[in-house]
Amino acid sequence: MPAIPSRPRSTLLSILLIWLAFYASFTLFTPALLDDADSVHVEVAREMLLRHDYVTLYANGIRYLEKAPLLYWSMAASMKLAMLFGATQPRTLAAAARLPLALSVLALALILEALARRLFASTRVGLYAVLILLSSFGIFLFTRITIPDVMVCLWLTAALYCFWRTEELGTTDPSHLRLFCGGFAAACALNVLTKGLIGVVFPVAIVAIYLLLTRGLRRSLHRLRELHPLATLEAFLLIAVPWHILAGLANPTQGHPTPFHFINGHWLVPLPTDGNVRGWYWFYFMNEHVLRYLNLRVPHDYDTAPLWLFWGLCFLWMMPWSAFVFKATAWALPVRESKWRSQFRRHDLPLKRRGVLLLALWAAFVLLFFSLSTRQEYYVLPALPAVAILIAGWLGFHASSKVEAESHRTAARRAITVVLLFGTIFFAASIFLLLHTNKPAPNADLASLLTQNPSDYALSMGHFLDLTGPSIALFRFPLALAALSLFLGPLAALILRKRTRIHTANLALAVGAFGFLIAVHLGLRTFSPVLSSAQLAEAIAPQVHPQDLVTIHGEYESGSTLGFYLKRDDIHILEGRSSNLWYGSFFPDAPPIFETPQSIAQRWSGPQRIFLWQSLTEQPNTLPVLPGPVYILVKSGGKEIVSNQPNR
Repeated sequence: MPAIPSRPRSTLLSILLIWLAFYASFTLFTPALLDDADSVHVEVAREMLLRHDYVTLYANGIRYLEKAPLLYWSMAASMKLAMLFGATQPRTLAAAARLPLALSVLALALILEALARRLFASTRVGLYAVLILLSSFGIFLFTRITIPDVMVCLWLTAALYCFWRTEELGTTDPSHLRLFCGGFAAACALNVLTKGLIGVVFPVAIVAIYLLLTRGLRRSLHRLRELHPLATLEAFLLIAVPWHILAGLANPTQGHPTPFHFINGHWLVPLPTDGNVRGWYWFYFMNEHVLRYLNLRVPHDYDTAPLWLFWGLCFLWMMPWSAFVFKATAWALPVRESKWRSQFRRHDLPLKRRGVLLLALWAAFVLLFFSLSTRQEYYVLPALPAVAILIAGWLGFHASSKVEAESHRTAARRAITVVLLFGTIFFAASIFLLLHTNKPAPNADLASLLTQNPSDYALSMGHFLDLTGPSIALFRFPLALAALSLFLGPLAALILRKRTRIHTANLALAVGAFGFLIAVHLGLRTFSPVLSSAQLAEAIAPQVHPQDLVTIHGEYESGSTLGFYLKRDDIHILEGRSSNLWYGSFFPDAPPIFETPQSIAQRWSGPQRIFLWQSLTEQPNTLPVLPGPVYILVKSGGKEIVSNQPNR
């Protein structure tokens, strides 16, 4: 095995500076938290601190049983640390809540660089892998939202890094072999505490398939016996099991839930009723894992990305590097080479070839797993680290002959030409839009310029499909920056490639990708008033008192930023008993927060002041009949807050 070079200080400095610039500075503070998952997850962490309950998650005072706890523990710890330093304002606490995901990106970058450097015995490949990962549109976009998927990437990468170290060691160093087996177990356990059972299914399945393909069944079983299976299992269970036991004990079955029925060849999943609800074990493992995978979860309040879109987004999230995916995959799996096929059949691939095969299996398994289930746009993220290393390995490939080297350079130039072609089209279209869209009126509300596609809002990025020609005018600078980045980056890379300045060309492509990320962030800031109710919450905060009633008309998630920015865990819900609060609301200890048009009408004329949030674009967007004056307090982003009393 070739000597493994150590990480250069320049690479470490580059990682830290890029991470600080794009993931741990201004992006922590802007935009404000978004409605739905972003603010719901941060609110769950805030209520964890309020209740001092680190076993059962709560959202708006109701049991929130569908998620694993590690993300919320980390956000709660970060916010608690911020509070110890006197930072108690919602915007500062929101930045603190985003810090764990930023740190996860840093840890992921460092482990990814180490894995790439070891696989290819090249510091340059390690650098390329980090540049590709940190400039990935998908990684950047889905760390703007507090969802745990980048943590899944981290633990999966850490697990497979530990496994690869065992491959390098063989049986030559028993003490280090045991150490890396323990690291594999710990990474799997932390992944289970982050995202559930896929945290162990992914790494174990990838390793099992890899062992079978590279060793055959008998040698695979022999190798597994060498990897300290009992000690590894004990380490996994020691970390992963305690919270699961405590969560099940803290949330048992209540009352007498309806039993399952088998009707007309199908199992009928019974719905809970008030006081009669199955406990955490059933809801978390069966409903949130098995039934969700089979698209049978209750309530069915989510959509699934079409298969063509799911696979296509793998290219979008890796742009502009995705232009090299096909060449990198063919290079990783050279099935046309007789030597490779012969070695593969004999289970005799060299170590480096086995490492590249592991990367291909890693990416393929994640994509195929979700291709057979319900899927969101960001479910592809755990495959991206493997794809980044594959592309980095191909970019850093050193040919053994002049013919092979020339073929590689030609393929790279063609790939960059394709990127430049799309960049040119995007640049031309952007120039056309910038020249032919009228500047909107001063203080124009973006929501008034959008179309409405409510059928797409169950997808995480569905609201961006509302953009129209007139609304594009509000994105003039981000659009111009994105167009320049996607055009000039590939153009410079192609020119430098033709001058055989390969490394500089790759760096130029990275600069263009990072420029695009800045444009994405600026665009998200512009769009955030449509996606967030934070500005409404901050506008009414001086008027809201503890005894006042704050109500959301519709699902809690539609205006969930109100809870965090107003520091309220008792928001009432009018005509919206569904989604994240639905299942927990059937437990006997659930607070009576659900209102009907009749009950809110009775409260409206009483002495208690009511703040009522509602969307002006999404259903329900019409106020119920109210027996008194309605005062509009603030309106923005296609949303408004009204009250039964004027501001004082």
